Amino acid sequence: MNRGKLSKNWIMIFLFFGSAFFSCSQENKTAGNTAKIKEFPVIKVVAKDTILHRDYVADIKAIQNVELRARVKGFLETVFVDEGKQVKKGQILFKTNDQEYKADLAKARANLESAKAEAKVMEFEVERLKIMVDNNVISESELNLTRAKYDAVMAKIEEAKSAEANAEVQLSYTEIRAPFDGITDRIPLRTGSLIDEGSLLTTVSDVSSVHVYFNVSEREYLEYIKAKDETAENNVVELVLADGSPYPYKGLIETMEGEFNANTGSIAFRARFPNPNKILKHGSTGKIILTNRVRNAIIIPQKAVFEIQDRSFVYVVGDDNQVEMRSFIPRARFSHYYIVESGLEAGESLVFEGIQNIKNGMTIQPKIVASEEEADQSIPEDNAVAEVVQTP
Repeated sequence: MNRGKLSKNWIMIFLFFGSAFFSCSQENKTAGNTAKIKEFPVIKVVAKDTILHRDYVADIKAIQNVELRARVKGFLETVFVDEGKQVKKGQILFKTNDQEYKADLAKARANLESAKAEAKVMEFEVERLKIMVDNNVISESELNLTRAKYDAVMAKIEEAKSAEANAEVQLSYTEIRAPFDGITDRIPLRTGSLIDEGSLLTTVSDVSSVHVYFNVSEREYLEYIKAKDETAENNVVELVLADGSPYPYKGLIETMEGEFNANTGSIAFRARFPNPNKILKHGSTGKIILTNRVRNAIIIPQKAVFEIQDRSFVYVVGDDNQVEMRSFIPRARFSHYYIVESGLEAGESLVFEGIQNIKNGMTIQPKIVASEEEADQSIPEDNAVAEVVQTP
């Protein structure tokens, strides 16, 4: 009797502790499941108007750059200008010896006067023979022969005039003048040098304004063509000098080449910049900043993006707080942000930080780090967007 009662007591104790142990296990399991759902910062995808500033290598050229070469042979007699000096249109820069060409001009003028005198004699002869023909003293054939000789002399006069003009031109070539206002370049020859026809004397550059050439891709060209119809601002470009300092004057895109380069797939644009202080020189380099306004651009932080085999991915948070790994096509990258070409829409939620600790399909506890308005304010203003790099 006592033994049965004792056994029954042991059974009750066992059931009590077993129930308590099971209850604790369930609580620990539930607590463990709750602990597995981690909290991650989440940000909303926003869309806003912004301005892209793309940079391109710039090739700076003078609006006019002409090589001055000798037109006639001779010795360089006088150099009237120094290297790198400002010159005016028509100013004499060089002079070669001209005695030979003056002699040729004098000879040509003498031949012309001789031909004119001969023509005068033949003119009198024609008049004399004409009277004799009218009086039947001589035959008309003699008159016609004299007239032919007169025509030959008149042709000789024209030839002499041409020779005189050519001699004058040759003499004028002994003075080399500036073709326009500009700045001289290096002068390789000095006084006394023997010059052949075609010898380079110097180069004159008109840098009152400059042409700046830069190459853009076909895609960027199409973006520019579409955007320039919306606002004239898209024709305005800025120039960064070789030392990284900004050029104080803005330029305007004037024109572009007629066809794309088959090897590079790019097309050259030409912008014109004022150069009142003559800072920019022919052949210098720099960097063009081309502005392009983008309407309703989808902008996401670079922190939320990771790459796998040259593809860009983000973790999108669904309504059930499950994350989905999604690829998107970036259009451009600037500062700490991406502009999205396709794959994401405004209003979607992205994991902002800690993406290295997330797996596809994982359930998270989202923590909104910025509302859509706050996220929009965290994005740089239009005039702060810089150094855009086109993504592949």
